[in-house]
Order: sequence, then structure tokens, then C-alpha cells
Amino acid sequence: MLTYTIRRFVLAIPTLLFISLVIFLLLELAPGDPMAQVPLTVPPEVKEKMRLALGLGEPTHIRFVKWMWQFFVVEPMMFIDWLFGTAWAEGQQRVLSWQFRSPVMDVIVQRMPQTLWVVAMSYVVGILIALPIGIYSAYRQYSVFDQTGTFVTMVGYSVPPFFSGVLVIVIFSVQLGWLPSIYDTTLVVVDWATFKQQLMQMVMPVMVLALQTTAQISRFMRASMLDNLNQDYVRTARAKGLSEWSVVMVHVLRNSMIPVITVIALGVPSIFGGAIITEQIFKVNGLGQLLITAIEANDLPMVQTVTFMIAVLIVFFNIVADVLYGVFDPRIRYD
Repeated sequence: MLTYTIRRFVLAIPTLLFISLVIFLLLELAPGDPMAQVPLTVPPEVKEKMRLALGLGEPTHIRFVKWMWQFFVVEPMMFIDWLFGTAWAEGQQRVLSWQFRSPVMDVIVQRMPQTLWVVAMSYVVGILIALPIGIYSAYRQYSVFDQTGTFVTMVGYSVPPFFSGVLVIVIFSVQLGWLPSIYDTTLVVVDWATFKQQLMQMVMPVMVLALQTTAQISRFMRASMLDNLNQDYVRTARAKGLSEWSVVMVHVLRNSMIPVITVIALGVPSIFGGAIITEQIFKVNGLGQLLITAIEANDLPMVQTVTFMIAVLIVFFNIVADVLYGVFDPRIRYD
């Protein structure tokens, strides 16, 4: 297992290099000029000097190599310096944001906690709701609960976040006045009142993101449980006199979780895609809103770095899914 995991991580390196090249070239071909927001009163020669200062006067392959060096070498060295107090990256040029005039990773680190709070909480809540629904729907197939769950999950799977987000704002914030419609990113939790306020403002973003997670995972859980409930080992377990709880929750559930765990692992990067839209709706000052503002400002280093980090998450959780599949399924051997 360890050998397989190391081999997968090594093979992921050329994949990530190719992805970074594709992202870089796509952004190079995209329309837009970083100097478009500069006032018209600025003389052309000054604009040209500003372009050269941003590195836009260099050839494409030189800028790509510089970005690779800064992202894969300089930024890890900066992290090591921050962690151990060393000075390896002192004097090294970092990836700079054209919009914020500061290192890209510093801005991302500032925005990351808000996104992780909302995304992680929504994914955990979605999983905790989806698994019991899927299990009971399969066990009580074609019952009222199963039919209702099927209808609700189909609606949740079909409705996009930009619609469900506006809908919950209209219902719970405008009409009922129960929850705040705007996420206060400056809130600091210091006592019970601020903790309650933090929970209240997280309810709607988490609800919107957890809706699709619950719909997807519950359907996979139900289908996997139905595949295993009719297997021979289930009839054998019942014939031996095992309780129904033991048959379903121990034997059937363990085998049914194998494909579901893969879906859960692969679904982690996709939840960030939904967070981009959700953060715009609820004004969460996280990575999603950072990416949108960077696109609007033609901040190519920021867009490239955030997009590549999402690609890294996708590759990483693909590896995690493959490894977990071998861990939970004893029939699979990677040695």
C-alpha cells in the first residue's frame, strides 16, 4: 500500500505540471488587459513601464518558468522560514498579485479560513444527513420515506446554488427575518453571543452547499445499500440468527460504504466550485470571491494560483479515493 501511494504521488507530479501549463496558456489566450483599469490620463509610456514592471514584457515561456519557480520553490521556502524561523527565501521574488500589490499566497492565507469554515462545515453536515437518509431509504424501499427522500434529493441535485441561495435569503432573511443575509467576515468569536452570531450567519451558506452534497451522497448510499441487501451473505447472516440491526448496520453498511467513500473523497474539490457562487451570494470574503474579483481585474497571477490550487485538490483527492478504496475493500491489493 505504501509503495502504491508513493508511486501515485510521483506520477501526479507530471500531471500537475501539465495542468499548470494548460492553465497558464489559457490565461495567456484569454482576452483582457491588466492595464485596462488604469486611468486614461496616464501617458502611454508610463503604462508601458508599468507593464514591464509586472513582467508582461518578457516572453511567455520565461514567465511560465518564473511562475513555476516561485510557486514550487520560493513559496515552500517561505513556509519553512515561517515555520522554523530560517531565512532561506530571503530576497527571493514571490508570486505577486497585480490587484493587491502583495504576495498571492499571503492574500490566499487571509481568505482561506472563511472558505474552510463554510465549505468544511457544509460538507460534514451534508454527509451526516445523507448517510442515514440513504441507509433508511434502501432498507424501506418504495416506502413513503423513500419516495419523499427521492423527490427531495432530486430537487436538491437539480437546483443550482445561485437559485437556492437567493431563495433561502428571500425566505429566511427577507420574509421571516430569522437569519442575516450577509456574512460578516470581520466577526471575532470571543463569547457566547458572538459564537451564536457566527452560527446564525453560517446557517444559510452551509444549507445551500450541503443541499447538493446530501442529494448526491444519499443517492449513492441508497443504490449501494440496495445492491448489497440482496446478496447471499445477507441471507446467510439472517439465517444464522443475527439481529436485523447487526445485519444492516455491520455487514451490509460496511460493504456499501466502499463506493460511497470514493464518492465522498472525490466530492471534496467539487464543493469548492459551489463555494465560488455561494460566497458571491452571501458576501463571504473567501477564496471564491477572491477568484471572481481577480478575474474581473485581470489579475492573472491570482487567477492562475487559485485555479491551480483547486487542480491540486482534485488530483490529491483522486489519490486519496484510490487509497481508501484499497483500505476498505479487502479484495483489492495494490502490492
